[in-house]
Amino acid sequence: TSTSASSSSSSSTNSTTSTSTSASSSSSSSTNSTTSTSTSNPNPISQDNFDEESLLGEEEEEDPREHVNVVFIGHVDAGKSTIAGNILFLTGMVDKRTVEKYEREAKEKNRSTWFLSYIMDTNEEERAKGKTVEVGRSYFSTSRKRYTILDAPGHKNYVPNMIGGASQADVGILVISAKGGEFESGFDRGGQTREHAMLVKTLGIKQLVVVINKMDEPSVEWSKQRYDEILDKLGNYLRKECMFAPKDLAFLPISGYSGYNLVEKIPESICPWFEGKSLLQTLDELESTSRCDSGFVRIPITDRYKDMGSVNILGKIESGTISRDQILTVMPNKVQVRVSAVFADDKKVKRAKSGENIRVVVQGIEETDISTGFVICEPNSLIPIVTEFEAQLIILELLPTTPLFTAGYEAVLHIHNCIRECSVLQLLKEIDRKTKKPFRKPPTFVKNGAIVFTRLRISIPACIETFSAFAQLGRFTLRDKGKTVAIGKVTTIC
Repeated sequence: TSTSASSSSSSSTNSTTSTSTSASSSSSSSTNSTTSTSTSNPNPISQDNFDEESLLGEEEEEDPREHVNVVFIGHVDAGKSTIAGNILFLTGMVDKRTVEKYEREAKEKNRSTWFLSYIMDTNEEERAKGKTVEVGRSYFSTSRKRYTILDAPGHKNYVPNMIGGASQADVGILVISAKGGEFESGFDRGGQTREHAMLVKTLGIKQLVVVINKMDEPSVEWSKQRYDEILDKLGNYLRKECMFAPKDLAFLPISGYSGYNLVEKIPESICPWFEGKSLLQTLDELESTSRCDSGFVRIPITDRYKDMGSVNILGKIESGTISRDQILTVMPNKVQVRVSAVFADDKKVKRAKSGENIRVVVQGIEETDISTGFVICEPNSLIPIVTEFEAQLIILELLPTTPLFTAGYEAVLHIHNCIRECSVLQLLKEIDRKTKKPFRKPPTFVKNGAIVFTRLRISIPACIETFSAFAQLGRFTLRDKGKTVAIGKVTTIC
């Protein structure tokens, strides 16, 4: 059975765990972050106040296989959770008895085709509605690589959660429904296919695998004509608008429900015209992601909880390496902590390198003093605490009610796992898209499509780096009333 983040350190008879983290919690926790920035430490680092029982188990040797974080994105009801769940089943991470149990539960709710999604969608709200709300997390491996699955929600109401999940990923899997009308509703204006694709590119994902799902639908029946129609429209958008390089895009037809072309290549008898590889074969052959194991430690926090007296922190190591007994600092409240144990793929390990999605057990801090969007650093290299910064922005599509971007404009800033309200203080210069040089005078306003340098102020101090120093902690999006209006990168910290 899948376990939620609140019990992920408990022992489980099932071979898979799927923890859920919610980027949306950062918006609620951000209101407390002013009080959380206190430098007082009511729980000093000490062996006396530490519960050893919570860390039973031997540390495993380091796995030499490359680790890759993949995020499933796409329009609502495209089949993301079903694909993720079926991969876990087909790779042996979920036993047959558990799947049969989910199948019975789904039939009782008159949702018989949803049972595979139950592997990833663990709470009752998600199962009742058939919609992913939080970012599900689980693990599987092949002979060549280890994978962390991040199953992001597709509904427009949960885009902040999707951003939080995608910010932890190395590779994106864009799920498209081939069923009549479903691709069109996702790709047309207002659909999440466009926004998700643009967001993952903004968040630093360079490689995108596009899976055309539901090819076994009666309205499709593995039609090459339908497949090519989708590729033509979507491929142009991904290359021209999202700026994905052709070599970083892969397209393949699948059926997430039946499992065709997920693990093994689809038989010719089913789809004679496809000559490519399966989804897992494609992932295994993707170019390796560059890592920064020797850099200073940077771990944006995605979630935290207390279990058996120990504080557990979840996050992805963006830079550096951590190990047991290491002393680190939680920013922005500048509290030093000692690492008591490190877990990767829910296995206790001696150390974890850059790129790993980890759970780390720490001493020296209370759960209430940690918020989503805080960052773990080394004491000798602390991340800047920022309230004002300068940035380069690309204005995507402003709301019809506010068609001009000018000083005083207010939006919601999403940067790594942190969400903050922000306002525009000043437009510094606009770039001429033809000459790539700035205009002589600073603009008073800009419109859709403009490239502009601006100064921003955020409502509550946050941990931010310049893009040139740490790209993953210096790229961001601006959203207004539930819509992404601009993407940008931090150029200067004020």
